[in-house]
Amino acid sequence: MTPKFAPVSESQITRAIVGEFAKEFESYVETDVIIVGGGPSGLIAGKELASAGVEVLIIERNNYLGGGFWLGGFLMNKLTVRSPAETILEELGVPYKEYNKDKDKVAGLYVADSSHACSKLIAATCDAGAKILNMVALDDVVLHNEKVSGVVVNWSAVSALPKEIACVDPVSLESKLVIDATGHDASVVKKLEERGLLKTKGQGAMWVERSENLVVEHTSEFYPGLIVTGMAVSAAYGLPRMGPTFGAMLMSGKRAAEVVIEKLRV
Repeated sequence: MTPKFAPVSESQITRAIVGEFAKEFESYVETDVIIVGGGPSGLIAGKELASAGVEVLIIERNNYLGGGFWLGGFLMNKLTVRSPAETILEELGVPYKEYNKDKDKVAGLYVADSSHACSKLIAATCDAGAKILNMVALDDVVLHNEKVSGVVVNWSAVSALPKEIACVDPVSLESKLVIDATGHDASVVKKLEERGLLKTKGQGAMWVERSENLVVEHTSEFYPGLIVTGMAVSAAYGLPRMGPTFGAMLMSGKRAAEVVIEKLRV
């Protein structure tokens, strides 16, 4: 039997979208934590924080979430994690397998389908209660008494407008803490560097074995009110890059959530 859809008008659909978006957006103008960047580190941090009852807003400049997590390595839709990060894949319910260790004489290297893993992570983050704004780009930071106290944002599309008509004023969102999860760009950190408030060392060359350990170890409050996670840690502290392996990005996101919870308790 062919289903019959409910008799709803075009204007009612529009009102539903606009009304619900406006109501939710207004409720997150002030929040506990804003995460800039919806890649693997930002998503797992958001999931952990929301699960702990922290009010979290994730802003992402693209129209999709996951960053490189969607694509894996070299557009091949396979991602790798090194032990012990496979435990996070298990938590998310992502199928994975150990790489053929007899051939290359390695142990503790695991492979998963990137689209499956990313979908599971996005769903888990949303299920935990984190809210997400897509196509929203960082414009600046909010600074109160030498502490990062929020972000200034605009629609991503504004940056594509011709300069003579691109004067679209941004808006500010306040928060107790901000997490920079913008990957190699370290966009929030760079806003502070532009003001001469700190100095970054820039990302080092590829060295997977050192990079993953160092990124998790250095996940921390880099400036009052600003926590760095994932590859933003590498850019901020001058650590080696890690390439298409994602274990440290996931575990760094978890560590960032722990840092935030510790600071919110103070």
